[in-house]
Amino acid sequence: MSEDKHTGRGVAWRVALRDAMSAKERTAIPRVVMPQLDPAIRVTNNEEVNQGLTPEQAVLEATRCLDCPTPTCMEGCPVSISIPDFIKNIQRGDVVEAAAVLKRTSALPAVCGRVCPQEKQCESKCIYVKMKKEPVAIGYLERFAADTVRLMSDAPRPARPTSNSLRVAVVGSGPSGLSFAGEMAQRGFEVDVFEALHEIGGVLKYGIPEFRLPNSVVEAELDSLRDMGVRFHCDTVIGKTLSYSDLLEKGFRGLFVGSGAGLPRFMDIPGEDLSGVMSSNEYLTRINLMCAGRPGSDTPVLRGRRVAVIGGGNTAMDSVRTARRMGAERAMIIYRRSEAEMPARVEEVHHAKEEGVEFLTLCNPVEYIGDERGRVCAVKVQRMELGEPDASGRRKPVAIPDAIDIIDVDQVIVSVGVSPNPLVPSSIEGLEVTSKGTLVVDDSLQTSLPAIFAGGDIVRGGATVILAMGDGRRAAAAMAERLIADA
Repeated sequence: MSEDKHTGRGVAWRVALRDAMSAKERTAIPRVVMPQLDPAIRVTNNEEVNQGLTPEQAVLEATRCLDCPTPTCMEGCPVSISIPDFIKNIQRGDVVEAAAVLKRTSALPAVCGRVCPQEKQCESKCIYVKMKKEPVAIGYLERFAADTVRLMSDAPRPARPTSNSLRVAVVGSGPSGLSFAGEMAQRGFEVDVFEALHEIGGVLKYGIPEFRLPNSVVEAELDSLRDMGVRFHCDTVIGKTLSYSDLLEKGFRGLFVGSGAGLPRFMDIPGEDLSGVMSSNEYLTRINLMCAGRPGSDTPVLRGRRVAVIGGGNTAMDSVRTARRMGAERAMIIYRRSEAEMPARVEEVHHAKEEGVEFLTLCNPVEYIGDERGRVCAVKVQRMELGEPDASGRRKPVAIPDAIDIIDVDQVIVSVGVSPNPLVPSSIEGLEVTSKGTLVVDDSLQTSLPAIFAGGDIVRGGATVILAMGDGRRAAAAMAERLIADA
């Protein structure tokens, strides 16, 4: 009997599943609809909006997968998950094996199933797209498998690999750092992760609200890494608390820098220094990580009644939806392009609209106006129209002469991008840095210093969770090969 190349088991079960229903019957099954909290209820709390699939929904959706001989869906996955294999395990009822398949290449499947843009990656490569049908809901199924096993009282724990006694350090506990840590632990390396903040998780904790990614899910993924032997250290700033020389003296043979892009950008327009104008980074960190606004919290946060969020990405959606939950009567997205050009996920835009968010597109802020107390009270916006495409391929917004509007606000949250954290690059002599502050790396993600690799936003300047995870995985493979060869 031939064997499945990913599991090493006989493939008869997959053939039987494929033959149990014709391709025509499979393609006639409509794509599953994710159960959700009612919008009127969810804006009053921080509960997760997407409620997850039932076992019956998951099995039916998994049945839609055609088990293509050449699974093009895998071409769109930055961490190379064996997508058909985990889906077919769901179909046959073996969710434990489905989750095990995910864990072989992804350190954070329950996270990725929630926040990764599958519609632009794996699902965009699904054969159904060529058939002009809705793709298999790969992200929903990934979440289902990971959640089901996470909530099982008798779920198998990952075995701790045999140590090779080689120590590596990780700067930052965001997606790239966690992915790198998991990969290196699987290879037998002793891994220590150093986080500057008081909680582990990086942007997964401070940047993404719990209504999209509950902290309990992140903690479960971290526990899985702890079971593999990964050690975490909070309140440790590499470059301040510990230097690179300190790490070398402690016996670390390699360093992965995944310190992210935590430096917010502003637009450099009049009024940005007014009280009530802040970055998405500050706003979300205060609320998500420091519990601002919750009973008993000492962290202050402004509760605006008329809130404008500047930008059109996922962070902007997180901010404006958080503002609604913080009591905003009018919450607005102000974006200089049209909705079609928005980089945010379609699902996030849809959820925001359901929750009463207004979208003021083709509008660009040019000034924030303050009252006599120095507090923002209005935003002056320039109306725009779309011109020719720019370097990004999107049509460039062009100002319409004399088309200026004044919008009353009492809080502005700026979400127009971030820059890399400069602390680590500036504290290690010899690291080559670009003009944008990102680290220069080669194809293997090795920096100008052979023992240091890097990935995620400190290299990309801004990316998705799954792309950062892909960087961590790729860097781990390259560093492991180098260190073992040198041992």
